[in-house]
Amino acid sequence: MVKKMLKIIGMILGLIFIILATTAISFCYRNTHWWEKDMKSIEKLGVQEKQITLPNGNTINYGELDGDGPALLLIHGQMVAWEEYASVIPDLSKNWHIYAVDLYGHGESSHEEELYYLDVNGDDLILFIDNVIGEDTVVSGHSNGALLAAYIAAYGSDLVKGVVLEDPPVFSTQGENWETSFAYLDTYQPLHEYISSEQTECWPAYYLRHCYWGQLFMKDAMPGLANYAQKYREKHPNEEVKIMFLPSSITTVFHYVEQYDMLYGEHFYDLTWNNGITHEEMLSDIDIPCVYLHAKENVAETGVYLCAASREQADRAVSYIGENCRLIETENSDHNIHGSHEDIYLDAVNSFLEERYDDYAE
Repeated sequence: MVKKMLKIIGMILGLIFIILATTAISFCYRNTHWWEKDMKSIEKLGVQEKQITLPNGNTINYGELDGDGPALLLIHGQMVAWEEYASVIPDLSKNWHIYAVDLYGHGESSHEEELYYLDVNGDDLILFIDNVIGEDTVVSGHSNGALLAAYIAAYGSDLVKGVVLEDPPVFSTQGENWETSFAYLDTYQPLHEYISSEQTECWPAYYLRHCYWGQLFMKDAMPGLANYAQKYREKHPNEEVKIMFLPSSITTVFHYVEQYDMLYGEHFYDLTWNNGITHEEMLSDIDIPCVYLHAKENVAETGVYLCAASREQADRAVSYIGENCRLIETENSDHNIHGSHEDIYLDAVNSFLEERYDDYAE
């Protein structure tokens, strides 16, 4: 009887071990291959990666998927590339003809420091709409890409019919409490210090050693994670740094950083990216329908805003745009709204089908 009980216990423990091991392996695999499923999905749908060289000689790299409906231009945020939208492109393609661009200094678009300004990149994206898309277009931008979307909405041609501003860092990135903002403390200050250093370790290792979120929530673990990242880079010098025990929400930028010009970020650090354009002026010049998606305000015990913009800043931005702007706030402060709140994002984009494109909504 005892032997039988021990055998049963052993089988149960073995089963538990297998389940835990399988779960751990699956978790680690997802963390290091998170993009593959989404990329395979859009490749199956027929997405094509293309490049256009504008008359001024600048190159814009983009992904295009000829879906059913009007044109939608997607503009990504910092340190990623157009493929970062792969998770939502399949659903978007049900109603839209999608153009997703690489910003200058990112991906395969031109990497020249003189292009890393709001108006320079914005004007070339307006040229892209006018000369490549060539039809009525809704523009959706994320983070600093949302500021570019705002610029296009304000100063683009009549082809620009609507805009979705996905959690833009309004006012802070022109200097308002900038040095106490999460973006500055977590990304731009470490990036500036890394550029200015001897760079004895790779950027992922340096970032993990100095990032603000790590100091807030995992201070004791960060040196070990940084050392792991550096050893990974030394062992795999030509590969993306993969950390199997960190979720992709943390390591996403490592996937794209090899195609990112850090001088782009330097223009945010020293507040030159706006190139003399104030957010107040730009937002006030938007007179087309707009949806502003705001990630809920979250403040650390240190007083630092763990969000792209406070609720007050978001309200102020909407007030500058005026009655043609709708503010939608999520229930948490996850900055990547199209990734973490896909339904909210899709509803915001597709709302323009009803307002402006009734013939495509059937």
